[in-house]
Amino acid sequence: MVVSVDVIHTFKYPLEFVVNTHFTKYPNDKEKYVQKIDTVEQSFDKDSGVNYKKRIATCHNVVPSVLRLISVLNVKEFLLEEKAWQDAKKRSLYLKSRNLTWCKYANMWEESKFGPSPENPNWTQLKQHGVIDIQGLGAFGRVIEMFAEKFLHAGVKRGLGIMEDLLLERYQAEIGEIKDRKFKGHSEE
Repeated sequence: MVVSVDVIHTFKYPLEFVVNTHFTKYPNDKEKYVQKIDTVEQSFDKDSGVNYKKRIATCHNVVPSVLRLISVLNVKEFLLEEKAWQDAKKRSLYLKSRNLTWCKYANMWEESKFGPSPENPNWTQLKQHGVIDIQGLGAFGRVIEMFAEKFLHAGVKRGLGIMEDLLLERYQAEIGEIKDRKFKGHSEE
């Protein structure tokens, strides 16, 4: 069985601000599963204006201990790969993510696209499609799929919440800095 989730979400912030927040959101105190993210490849195509990044996320193992009785699932951490194409000319960010750990038994992948919202070009629309496909684990496969489905839906909700919280915090900090500069500019006169 294949478990999937589709999301369309609008962030009420400009695309460039959302993209910057995406690339700097982990690790943070709001997400206990992501330990670190390393950029392992990066390039910029001058002709197209596309910036490419390949990143590896190291995450705590989220599989419940009862399922870790299956030896292959009993690992301390797992790795996810994210490939990103940021097109400044088209004002878009396209992401493809997949698991590197457990890929013999489970294919987890996600495609995301950030672009200007059709409602307001100063806002950002996220369209996301994620899939988990468990293979080769026999009867335990269905149990793992049920866990994966709950985790996938909760993860989407948690991820959007983290982004919204970080965007608000960073926006308020940016506004505070602007006000401080204006105040200092007036007080020096």
